[in-house]
Amino acid sequence: MTTDIDEARDWQGNEVDCASCPHRELLSAGLCELKKACVQDRYARRLERFFRQNRALADGYLDHPYFETRAVAAGYATVFLLPKLLQDTDETVRWSAARRLPKRYLLGLRTDPHREVRIRVASVLSDDELRPMASDEDYYVRQIVARRASPGLLPLLVLDPDPGVRREVARRIGPEWLAQIAMDKDGEVRLEAARRMTPGRLLAMLGDADWRVRYEVASRVDAYELAPLLDDPDPLVRELARSRSGFTEPAQLKPATEPSP
Repeated sequence: MTTDIDEARDWQGNEVDCASCPHRELLSAGLCELKKACVQDRYARRLERFFRQNRALADGYLDHPYFETRAVAAGYATVFLLPKLLQDTDETVRWSAARRLPKRYLLGLRTDPHREVRIRVASVLSDDELRPMASDEDYYVRQIVARRASPGLLPLLVLDPDPGVRREVARRIGPEWLAQIAMDKDGEVRLEAARRMTPGRLLAMLGDADWRVRYEVASRVDAYELAPLLDDPDPLVRELARSRSGFTEPAQLKPATEPSP
């Protein structure tokens, strides 16, 4: 079974004509094939197969009017020709060129207008290279920064408006920041902070509004500190606190004599 589309059309929707192709001599040499490996085709997979077999021709297609052709050709063209594509109007072309260039070329794409390019750039940069991206307008770019930046840069994101970013920060920031993060308005952010706090510092979270945080507290503080949680409104927290503290329900005493009817 094949998933290939059973048609051969160029980027303008016209049927591909091998007879008019400037590379028609490649057909008899087995270096191209209609609907399989064709530089005139509009489908990226077929373009990819063509340039994989005819890498030397890629340089001549970096200015092709079809963005997909330029993008695929950039993956095979001479590296020294690629910097000009960083200014291409299409984000796919820009990234296709950038991923083959030295990292210094990526720095200019940290402010690329397209979020997908910035996401990919953030995924390969590190440390101080990421600092300007900590204020990116896109939350997912900032999440990647929070995952990859050195802990020393993470204070820049402690008050980020996106809770997903703050959760990433809570997982990696220096322990001296955890007390502040433990006051975050988002329960999941506070939980991430609680998981990294020492049992002694967790005592400040005994009355947290989120049962998951209180459960974390109940599981790790010293047993003799659990009194405030023995009657917790959440049954899981209450059960854990009582189990760890050895608490037992007081027995219900029966009256010595049955009351008179």
